[in-house]
Amino acid sequence: MKIRKSAAAGNDKVDMQMTPMIDIVFQLLTFFVMSFKIVTQEGDFNIKMPLVAGPSASADEPPLPPIRIRLTANDQGGLAGIQMGERPFKKFSELNEAIMQMVGTDEGPGLRSEAEAEIDADYNLHYSEVVQAITAISGQVTPDGHIVKLIEKLKFAPPKESQ
Repeated sequence: MKIRKSAAAGNDKVDMQMTPMIDIVFQLLTFFVMSFKIVTQEGDFNIKMPLVAGPSASADEPPLPPIRIRLTANDQGGLAGIQMGERPFKKFSELNEAIMQMVGTDEGPGLRSEAEAEIDADYNLHYSEVVQAITAISGQVTPDGHIVKLIEKLKFAPPKESQ
């Protein structure tokens, strides 16, 4: 048995309407362009580039060694002692005053821009004590609300688990 094609069966071709598709694409494009928001940079990117080395620049000056601050913990994880170099402190306010005398403040000349501090904390020291140390090293807020910056470059010694 032979099946014949009729004239009506040959017109099964469906035409794609491109105009509605292009309209949708342009609407989506317009939506994304209009709703795009540029995000501001997060953080403080205070970058100081080195000056051009001229004949008067001396490359012989070695960088300052970091100020080493040792935080010891008691058995419960609380703060047992603060030590900067060989000098012991009882409170973080004393450490703050000593660093302020050593490096100066942002209000006057000093070693503040080149100074770097390294915190060596016991393995089991509570996190809040480390945050207080960072606050004492990096600066303070005066009673009138003025921020006094001290050392901005901080690093941590590798953790050593106590025996």
